[in-house]
Amino acid sequence: MTTNPHRTGRPAAVAHTAEPRPRLDYYLILSPISARPPEPRAEGILVEEFVRDCDWSTLGLRSAGWTPADGGWWSSASFSRGMRTDPKLSGRVTPVGRGAAEVAYRQLGGGRLPAEAVLRTYFRHYERFPTAPPLRLGPADAPAGFHEQRVYRVLFAKDLRADQLAYLSAEWRTPAEDGPADQARGMPAGRLRVGSDLFDWNLRRIGQGLAWCLDLTASLATDADDAVGPVLHELTAVLRRQGLIPVTTERFA
Repeated sequence: MTTNPHRTGRPAAVAHTAEPRPRLDYYLILSPISARPPEPRAEGILVEEFVRDCDWSTLGLRSAGWTPADGGWWSSASFSRGMRTDPKLSGRVTPVGRGAAEVAYRQLGGGRLPAEAVLRTYFRHYERFPTAPPLRLGPADAPAGFHEQRVYRVLFAKDLRADQLAYLSAEWRTPAEDGPADQARGMPAGRLRVGSDLFDWNLRRIGQGLAWCLDLTASLATDADDAVGPVLHELTAVLRRQGLIPVTTERFA
């Protein structure tokens, strides 16, 4: 199955094939701000992978880092925690795609970045997250015409600029008659159909402006939830490309 959150308000293409394992998340570790030249300089890379439960909520995080000074891959559990809670540390990392990580790794003397199957063998420590049964925040019954409705919240660290919010609002815009309420209030929001399933999402600030969250409502036509994981992954990837750092995915219903 493939989904395209960029094409909101229109049916997404669906291919009935086995879904490949999501790609790893990559970050550049930048020089400290106090010692930084006009252009940030990469000092290393960080590789991460969230561990998901069968309902796509987050169970934990695996990660590994590399810097030329260390000469090898090291466990980055404490670093991964810190970059999500310490503004000074989060200011030293920037989300990137694998291509940018490959360039940085080569320029720093690492050679060719290992394949993702090999990188996963460097995940020596597993950061387990606290888990609890879903907290139901709304009616137990699914909307008419649907088998089940779920609500997910993806938490993010770091901040967004006004131009990035404007970009997301334009990227996710749906026709006015179909648009979510948050879209009408000027916050980025979108809607997507995958087969007979319907997905609505909105982005908002939480914690007195300290963080961002993406709330996703998944209205599932049957007991199959194959589309949930790819939609969550792709929406999270869109926000990573705008500089946000995903923290966890919780299920509320």
